[in-house]
Amino acid sequence: MAAATSPAPASQRYWEIDALRGLMLVLMTVTHLPTRLTDPLGQPFGFVSAAEGFVLLSAFMSGLVYSRVGYRQGVDAMRSAFMQRALKIYMAQAATLLFLFTFIAAVGIRIDQPAVKDLMSFYLVQPRDGFLFGLLLVYEPALLDILPMYIFFMLLSPWVLAFALRNGWLAIALTSTAVWAAAQFGLSEWLYRIAADWTGLRVPFHEMGAFNAYAWQFLWFMGLWLGASRNAPDAQPLKIPTWLLAVATAVALYGLYWRHHGPNGQAAFGANDQLNMLFDKWQLGPLRIVNLAALGIVAIGFGPALARRLPRFHGLEAMGSASLPVFCAHLVAVLMVLAFFGSSQTARPWWGDAVLLAVVFAGLYAVARATLWVDRRKAAAEARLKAS
Repeated sequence: MAAATSPAPASQRYWEIDALRGLMLVLMTVTHLPTRLTDPLGQPFGFVSAAEGFVLLSAFMSGLVYSRVGYRQGVDAMRSAFMQRALKIYMAQAATLLFLFTFIAAVGIRIDQPAVKDLMSFYLVQPRDGFLFGLLLVYEPALLDILPMYIFFMLLSPWVLAFALRNGWLAIALTSTAVWAAAQFGLSEWLYRIAADWTGLRVPFHEMGAFNAYAWQFLWFMGLWLGASRNAPDAQPLKIPTWLLAVATAVALYGLYWRHHGPNGQAAFGANDQLNMLFDKWQLGPLRIVNLAALGIVAIGFGPALARRLPRFHGLEAMGSASLPVFCAHLVAVLMVLAFFGSSQTARPWWGDAVLLAVVFAGLYAVARATLWVDRRKAAAEARLKAS
């Protein structure tokens, strides 16, 4: 017996993927908001965070959608669609940065909020460089460092996908793996030193985002391949052998047990920093990839049967469908909480945390619904224009 995922029909949108992306947004919001749930719900399924799930799922959807454009309208149309999406993400990043540099900075300075001052320390010391290099996606304050990585991936993706459509994925997989391996041994730092020596770059390395994009590209391009493979003319159902599903289930369950019942919580090996690098989030350590792969195999193996039995979570679907506006709205909410209340996870009673989470999630859901309503209006207007 084997689990299988069939090729995607031309018009299909995976509601399950939207629901999972919505779940990742919920988990990211709970992790970033300073409440009593921050630590218990951090890496809830093992030594894997919501960020990995969100990146992988977004890459899958990008591969699914844009390869379909490539097959039906050609590579130029696919490249244009990627660039339009990258521009949209850049505008979202720029707007969020401006909110941080103006409103949040003013509030943080006025009430002397350490959480805000630590978050944007480089900008407060070098406001001109911080503003300029922030818009150039070089300076990436904490929490605002994932969208620049997305833009980087979106700009690379049309070239990678066009090559894969012509020549297959083997060369891309090998190259991506090699770059990931080099990232584990200081590729980012080496390239930074070269750039700083040649250009006199004044942004410190630690202010250029916590995510190592040279490592995380592996996750993106593997997800892109998985999504694009569903549209290939000769695509076959994705079959998972029973033995592999059994091994993956054992690994996933062990990771879950180790994370929640081990002696060290989210730090797999406690104070042993060298061993913890094997699970490191920012470098996308090798054991972290193993844990994520096991969870992915389990999701593919058991997900379809589970989806048929569970009710559809339309709220999560809406948030996943409008992932970019909801992600930016979650950043705005987190920044405002940090500015007004600080980063203490125990500053409020339990009921205060419950009220805060309820208000934030109501706002995120409203953003999702409003976004989808606007999108439907635009689609209807375009349909009427084409019909006239």
